[in-house]
Amino acid sequence: MPGTPRIGRFTVVTGHYGSGKTNLSINLALDLTATYDEVMLVDLDIVNPYFRSSDYAEMLGQHGVRVISPTFAGTTLDTPSLSGAVNAAFDTTGAVILDVGGDDVGATALGRYSRDISAIDYQMLYVINQYRNLTGEPEEAAALLAEIEAACHLRATGVVNNSHLRAETTMQTVLDSADFASATAALLGLPLCFTTVPSRLLTGSEEDLAAADGIENTYPIKIHVRTPWEDAS
Repeated sequence: MPGTPRIGRFTVVTGHYGSGKTNLSINLALDLTATYDEVMLVDLDIVNPYFRSSDYAEMLGQHGVRVISPTFAGTTLDTPSLSGAVNAAFDTTGAVILDVGGDDVGATALGRYSRDISAIDYQMLYVINQYRNLTGEPEEAAALLAEIEAACHLRATGVVNNSHLRAETTMQTVLDSADFASATAALLGLPLCFTTVPSRLLTGSEEDLAAADGIENTYPIKIHVRTPWEDAS
């Protein structure tokens, strides 16, 4: 049955641009507030000025999630500057989600903290999206992760299938990505931790609900990160 996945107290979320890692990070952080008194979401995406988790700091704060952002998050500046507040993530006994930039360049920011992260029990989830350009084949997705790991000096511990077509995502979209996700995880020698499904698909037809039951480790997610034209519609 669909449900919140079991993840560690300290979880790094990484993946290619357009994989949906920021939306996933927001969902995980919000769900962790049911278990932990303190939850931090650290925005380490210092490369891409758009679709950052820090853009949703007000909403997250209202739900008990503290957002830690790069100095220039919320602007169109790409200056690679990190706030000293990131160090607070290593002092808390609460839960921490790190939303990392979408390629090896973005992962370089994570590498600054690789020793601190390696010293604790962490998970690093690699988010994949079959419908994203340049990572639509298992070999392509595996090659990108190799670049990310080399840049951040950390190893991924699991794969998340977050294959989607934004607002056009259907249950069939998710089902059609199952082979890709399994093949990518097998190629990497990593477990396929869970597959996301937009929660709107789980409140409709009996057919969708039955299909979700057939997906191992389904995680229903809300779509918080939207393009301006999606908001307008």
